[in-house]
Amino acid sequence: MRAFRVAYDGLPYHGFQRQPDVPTVEGTIFAALADLGVTDDPLAPLPEYAAAGRTDAGTSAIAQTLGFVAPPWLTPVVFSNALPDSIGVWADARAPTGFHATHDAVERRYTYHLHYDPDILDIDLIAAALDRFAGTHDFTNLTPDSTGTERTLTTSLRVEPPFVVITVAASGFPRQLVRRLITVVVEVASDTAGIDRIDRLLDGPPVSGPAGVAPASAVPLVLSAVDYPNLTFRPDPPAIETVVSSFSQRRDELSTRSAVMDAVARSVELRSSPSDEKTT
Repeated sequence: MRAFRVAYDGLPYHGFQRQPDVPTVEGTIFAALADLGVTDDPLAPLPEYAAAGRTDAGTSAIAQTLGFVAPPWLTPVVFSNALPDSIGVWADARAPTGFHATHDAVERRYTYHLHYDPDILDIDLIAAALDRFAGTHDFTNLTPDSTGTERTLTTSLRVEPPFVVITVAASGFPRQLVRRLITVVVEVASDTAGIDRIDRLLDGPPVSGPAGVAPASAVPLVLSAVDYPNLTFRPDPPAIETVVSSFSQRRDELSTRSAVMDAVARSVELRSSPSDEKTT
């Protein structure tokens, strides 16, 4: 058994889990394994295969973890070279027989890059809301799941202008929990709702309709860590160099697009006065 650490940009994909008619991270990985000859059929299951989690469409990852019976020659750099530049495998570990990447994880951590305007969001209220969510609660009102909703969370934040980076950790997460938690944090921090909104969601009766909580965007969300007892991951320097280069290039492309969008917005704003718009 082997375990592999996988980083990916979730934006081009309709989530992690394989689906028949749309591109997904897992589907792309299985296609690469078929190209490498690890499997004869990209739609067939791999022996003892499991993944740490099923991230939503748009969610990225630093440490998604895959476990399966892999040939010795399948190093992270060989694996990465068969994948598009939106996905990279950067470390591996020997895993004991029976290892299961989903069930054997003892903690998962997600980070959310919340765009922070101090004129709109109160940092003290963000911290207070996160503190209120920490601990053991039944999160039925923050997930579409009907089972496995009681979880113990730890939360933290750090300010990295122009973002507040929020970290939420637990042994596991019901669907959309972090994204719905972020929605409530923004409601409280923008003074749209009081802090007691959290108490009603955690301790009150089921809510739906206008009183329910919609998930925040998945794009700022990253699966940043998955911890396993007694597994030692070996970083692969050539694979890391490839991943860093690919993601740096993607960052630069997005930074350029961000600058273009900013120029458009500022230019339109400058022309907002009729007297500033000249015609010939």
